[in-house]
Amino acid sequence: MVSQKIRAVVTGAAGKMGGRMVALVREAPDFSLVGATERAGHPALGRDAGEVAGAGAAGVKVTDNLAPLLPGADVAIDFTAPEASVAHVRAAAAAGKAIVVGTTGLGKEHLAEIRTQANRVPCIVSPNMSVGVNVLYRLLAEAARLLGDDYDVELFEAHHHFKKDAPSGTALKMAQVLAEALGRDLERVAIYGRKGMVGERPKQEIGIHTIRAGDIVGEHTVVFGGMGERIEMTHRAHSRDNFGRGALRAARFAVRAAPGLYDMGDVLGLK
Repeated sequence: MVSQKIRAVVTGAAGKMGGRMVALVREAPDFSLVGATERAGHPALGRDAGEVAGAGAAGVKVTDNLAPLLPGADVAIDFTAPEASVAHVRAAAAAGKAIVVGTTGLGKEHLAEIRTQANRVPCIVSPNMSVGVNVLYRLLAEAARLLGDDYDVELFEAHHHFKKDAPSGTALKMAQVLAEALGRDLERVAIYGRKGMVGERPKQEIGIHTIRAGDIVGEHTVVFGGMGERIEMTHRAHSRDNFGRGALRAARFAVRAAPGLYDMGDVLGLK
């Protein structure tokens, strides 16, 4: 049963994305912040989550245990790390609560466990919660189908130097979307950068290239290169707030959804 306001718990509340999530939940008129967590031993534990986020006192203390907070919540919003996210999904499933996961770097084993837990509760997982990026997935698939094998496909992604995984989860999702649209096996055709005498570029190849520099929030460009022309499709994130607003949209969807594993394509009606 969902309350008049959607009661949200934010995990990783002292992180860059978690802090913005705390602020955005507090700003949203249809949400209420009822809990915030951080990893054990974090210096933010015991402090007010709003103050940690630089958003003013929220009256919610940061704790290191999600489970006790879930009975008083409708949804958990998680931007943490793969192992932590899996643990948070398990806790949400045990409590019968919806969860939104925007963590990047999830491996096959993480996703398999999340898929199992999603049989019990609504669970939305997306490596990029941006509405624009998820619309771009759809546009990339359509462009790839129309252009076909006559156009080479190269993908470039750039992020801040603090980012731990490479390529980004968004870049990998884009590459998968492109491979499926072109009828290719990504594991066979993906090339992660080039060096040396690599020879002439095979037509089936999908190049994926990573840049890490400064404070770049996130940029992704796909190049379709033909003979005599090229098409470039780019998404640039100007702040983390676009990911947070997408997560709020996902949370609104999740609290009314049946148990199951969803992504932003479901949230935005793109499927």
